[in-house]
Amino acid sequence: MQTSLDHLVVVAPTLEAGDHFVSQRLGVSLQPGGCHPLMGTHNKLLRLGPDCYLEVIAVNPAAPPVQRPRWFDLDRLAHSSPARLAHWVAKTDTLTTLDPLLAEVVGQAQPMSRGELRWDITISADGKLPLEGRAPSLIKWGQAAHPATMLEDKGCSLQRLDIFHPAPERISHLLEVMNFSGPVRLHRCDSVEEARLVSCIETPSGLISL
Repeated sequence: MQTSLDHLVVVAPTLEAGDHFVSQRLGVSLQPGGCHPLMGTHNKLLRLGPDCYLEVIAVNPAAPPVQRPRWFDLDRLAHSSPARLAHWVAKTDTLTTLDPLLAEVVGQAQPMSRGELRWDITISADGKLPLEGRAPSLIKWGQAAHPATMLEDKGCSLQRLDIFHPAPERISHLLEVMNFSGPVRLHRCDSVEEARLVSCIETPSGLISL
């Protein structure tokens, strides 16, 4: 298994709130994504490189009821919650034989789709994020071309992702198990309540933290 950073995940109570949060911070507009029928969600996207992007995702109020907990812990997101960078996803070359340690943390692979796109992604049975969202989910795309290549270049690129967690050694070990390589830095914080992600993104207006 080889893994690298695939995309950042901003969650929001509504897609409009998430769109506003990112576009105001970065000074660029996001592109419409689409709907995820299995999860009852929809998204907007921003290219951050040839094989990396940012996703804003929210519950789709027009979707029918879903039969399982939504991904990215969206069922527990209060309507009054602010939009925030909550998670990140690492792409992998295989999901067929997950290490038991990885599977325990990130969940099992589920087939997903949006329009003509197909992929497998790890999701916990209860929809919760692995290690409060600081450990990545794993994704394997079903097509040769990465979805970021289909997005308009707005002049933004991911420079670094800083991960703060009270037990960064746990995340470090997971990244070693999945043979991860990418611009990720781990930092220790005092409590789970202080755990967070901070991305450094080069934009047309300069380097901005999100």
